[in-house]
Amino acid sequence: MNRIIALYIWAVGMFSAIMLSACVEDGFSTNPSDQPQLSADTLRLGLVFTGEGTPTHLFKIHNRHDKGMIVSSLRVRDDAWRDVFRFNVDGMAGRDFTDVEIRANDSIFVLVEATLPENGAQLPVEINAPVDIVVNGLTSTIVLNAFGRDVTRMHEPRIQSDTRWESTKPIQIFDSLVVEPGATLTLGAGQQLCFHAGVYMRVYGKLVAEGTPEAPVDIAGDRFDQVVGSIPYDIMSGQWGGIEFMPGSTGNRMSHTVVRNTTWGVEVSGEGANPQLPVLTLVNCRLRNSAANVLTVTGASVRAIGCELAEAADNVVEAGEGSHLVINHCTLANYYLFSAVNGAMVYVAADDAAGDISNSIIYGNGGIVSPGDLFGYDFYLRTSLLKPNGSDDDNFLAIMWGQDPMFYTVRSDYYFDYRLREGSPAIGAADPALTLREAAVDFFGNERGAEPDLGAYVYVPESDSL
Repeated sequence: MNRIIALYIWAVGMFSAIMLSACVEDGFSTNPSDQPQLSADTLRLGLVFTGEGTPTHLFKIHNRHDKGMIVSSLRVRDDAWRDVFRFNVDGMAGRDFTDVEIRANDSIFVLVEATLPENGAQLPVEINAPVDIVVNGLTSTIVLNAFGRDVTRMHEPRIQSDTRWESTKPIQIFDSLVVEPGATLTLGAGQQLCFHAGVYMRVYGKLVAEGTPEAPVDIAGDRFDQVVGSIPYDIMSGQWGGIEFMPGSTGNRMSHTVVRNTTWGVEVSGEGANPQLPVLTLVNCRLRNSAANVLTVTGASVRAIGCELAEAADNVVEAGEGSHLVINHCTLANYYLFSAVNGAMVYVAADDAAGDISNSIIYGNGGIVSPGDLFGYDFYLRTSLLKPNGSDDDNFLAIMWGQDPMFYTVRSDYYFDYRLREGSPAIGAADPALTLREAAVDFFGNERGAEPDLGAYVYVPESDSL
């Protein structure tokens, strides 16, 4: 019996020694040479409106060593920024952290959010806030980088009398924007309108957008971060509704204006097309990136001159019942990213739709013109470049068939630039007799000259244009 007890005591002692040895081996290092590895030296939170929380970003703290380590302190270095940033470290929320354990050959997540204070500046203000991470008496640092821009917020704005917006701040729209009958909303050069998800602009009165080459008007969604990875919201459709010009609205004019990332684009409805009194005139505008059509016209006259009309899940331009379109020196292109293209670049949806497309480029994925045979339609394409091979007839006149305009666009890199590269067959190929007076310069202020190029943009050698 005594022998059994002795053996038992020996076994317990051996087990305890083994466990103690394991605990020693799995203990926490105090060696200053054992330091963590951070997943980045700068965490970029992007551009956000002041007073509005950023999306959540993260970085990792890796322990590449065979012993555990203790983060004795993790905090924003400058007290001025401590209330701006919020952290979640390995599941614990707060602003300052002490004695955070990281097991051997393991890592922890640090989630970061921020609400940037108003800065009183006209342009975005950059913030760089160092975060110090102390382990074994030494400090590692990651910089939190963010840009904050002041904004004017409007909830359900209704324009009931003539109003001019010419703010140095963007205007963020919630609950939609309505221009009432008899009222005119004028947007000065450089004005930005940022629409929240699901809202739209509806015009019963009149909209005038007075952008310039140096300061275009910008109308888009209010997200500036990344959809996923390196893909920015800037190329994501469906962020907000779009612009509706309602029956009874006339004399609308937009110059050097960008309308992008919509659900249904720009829709123009009238009570009968009158080419002498267009409901909407677009000069040197960019309408791009719609989850449906980019431009839809029904029962109204619309003029688009020097415009880029691009990126649509359905049709780029749809000419509906009783519509009349003039499209001069425009680039119609479609490399839509988020689904297969269901429609055509130009869809003539009714046999009473009338149109004249001249000195333009129509190129990209999906159909080009539908129906392909316009015999009997009052709809003509003249001196333009089209993607498919074909031959002229009574509706297609002096067409450059089956040619590549050589855009800078690289769809796989999410890069969309419809200016012309050197060697493009569209250079100098337009008919100056068809160039309308309002097309004298392009979006960037370049003069078309006596030998104009096809499409919206004047060719400029690469060293000068990009």
